[in-house]
Amino acid sequence: MKARKKRLLLVTVSLSLLGLATFFILNAFQKNLVFFFTPTQISAGEAPLQHSFRVGGMVENGSLKTLEDGITVRFLVTDTRNSLAVQYRGILPDLFKEGKGVVAQGKLAQAGVFIAEQVLAKHDENYMPPDAKYAIDQAKTKAKTLPEAVLP
Repeated sequence: MKARKKRLLLVTVSLSLLGLATFFILNAFQKNLVFFFTPTQISAGEAPLQHSFRVGGMVENGSLKTLEDGITVRFLVTDTRNSLAVQYRGILPDLFKEGKGVVAQGKLAQAGVFIAEQVLAKHDENYMPPDAKYAIDQAKTKAKTLPEAVLP
């Protein structure tokens, strides 16, 4: 084989291997990508049904219930505009409380209940995940700008 054909073969094989490696890396990245949604976005149908994602907001006061098995809990996450029922089986973080910020990761069930695989609570009084804080601020702004119903 001539030197030119050897170089062409080497370049072709190298580019093929590079393309294959890029495909595997992007495929792995796509499978591990987790998006964040608010309860308002989920109620609007923006969240994926088949894939895992994160939901964040505040735990509604009075919504925390422990089910009969003693391990499963249900609570509502709100962004002050809409609420979403969350079910989690496991031990909640020590800082998890009603009225405090929370981020849960899991999937949305057919019944509209979010089945959480992981629950994260904020770690001090001043911290809230930036996406959750932004979503709550946006919901408050929209609530203030909505016109009130005119009564007859």
